[in-house]
Amino acid sequence: MPFVRPMLLAAASLALALPAAAQSSRAMSSAWAKALCAAWNEDETLTARLVESGWVKNDAGRGFKTMQIWRADCQGSERVEMRIALKQDKAQCVAAGAATAQALDPGSDYRMWAETPRWREMGAGEYGPMRAMMFGRLNFEGPKMEAMGNMVPFESFLLLVGKVAGDWGTCP
Repeated sequence: MPFVRPMLLAAASLALALPAAAQSSRAMSSAWAKALCAAWNEDETLTARLVESGWVKNDAGRGFKTMQIWRADCQGSERVEMRIALKQDKAQCVAAGAATAQALDPGSDYRMWAETPRWREMGAGEYGPMRAMMFGRLNFEGPKMEAMGNMVPFESFLLLVGKVAGDWGTCP
């Protein structure tokens, strides 16, 4: 029984660590946004097609585009954002986390919000961005014509939302 006590201490330490780990993986939390950023950089459709179309270069002269997203049914929760820049000839996510941009440029930046069930449906590929916006399931602000010209990458982005692991049952 000499090793029972160390095992109990290890179990207690793990139990105390679990709530913090669970919080960091809540969907659309800062930690989740960082995982989304990493997934973006692994997606060939996003990194290549958004360069080919010129999307990534429409950055208001800042050297990056800002995308903010949030869950509309999570009142008071933080918004998260990603910054996308041309890096090594690819549209790369260069930063992600809690939203820091106070004012977005309506000619280059994006804001998207939806209720949790809708994010889940879009992330599962049940419908794409065109249908989501047409039926009011995805709210969108930003350069609409630019977005319309990039529906395939836009759909890849929505699918990434479903691929990045996170707890959707609680608000961030």
